[in-house]
Amino acid sequence: ADDAHAGALFGLALENDRRGNDEVALRLYQRAAGMFPSHVGLLLNLGVLYEDREEYDKAQSCYQRILEAHPAHPRARLYYRDASASGDMFFDEEAQKRQDRLAQVLNIPVTDFELSVRSRNCLQKMGIRTLGDLTRTSEQELLASKNFGETSLIEIRDMLHSKGLQLGQFAHEKVTTEPSIDTSSLSPDEQAMLDRPIADLNLSVRARKCMVRLGLNTIGELLRKTGDDLLECKNFGVTSLNEVREKLTTMNLKLRGD
Repeated sequence: ADDAHAGALFGLALENDRRGNDEVALRLYQRAAGMFPSHVGLLLNLGVLYEDREEYDKAQSCYQRILEAHPAHPRARLYYRDASASGDMFFDEEAQKRQDRLAQVLNIPVTDFELSVRSRNCLQKMGIRTLGDLTRTSEQELLASKNFGETSLIEIRDMLHSKGLQLGQFAHEKVTTEPSIDTSSLSPDEQAMLDRPIADLNLSVRARKCMVRLGLNTIGELLRKTGDDLLECKNFGVTSLNEVREKLTTMNLKLRGD
């Protein structure tokens, strides 16, 4: 190919890209991108290669060049937004491990503990199924429940303390009450599926972070959300929403309103 001809370079880069010769393709794309005007497809492909290498700032630059010439270009806009979000996604692995451990603890069902019948019945009536639910519930809310007194409160406090948690610890994360799912018609197996941790969906890092931000620990809690609810979460876009829907579809489940 003639090095001075961007089109020829692009063709050669594309051929290597398709064959999986990423290093060669990258070098050719870079040389072609240095020439003006640059082909839109070239800049998109180069951006994707940069994303594969986790060089998100360089990927954004490629998409930005397209948008400067074609501000409404749909793929460039989508890719730019995704690269921007991915660039924000790097976080300390230890912090992630701590987050995962906390999520596991929050997901422990209250039925795993030896509670008095009174406390157990009260939690059931309030729809509190996991330790996570309790951390998002205040003492006042529990005491406002019929037949729930100081003795039960102390019992619940002790149970949480044994796991390093406190009542109302994450009450600020409590979202407005969503319609609960009618589980009366579900078989024990289907009920058990709702209690499964969200980790069982094997979501991408970006989608998983949204679940953490929304305080969602179980698949049942996720099913109370609509697609729009999830899209309001920072860095969660249509790509992530489709991923969540696909994972739920494999289990014959759907988001609320789908």
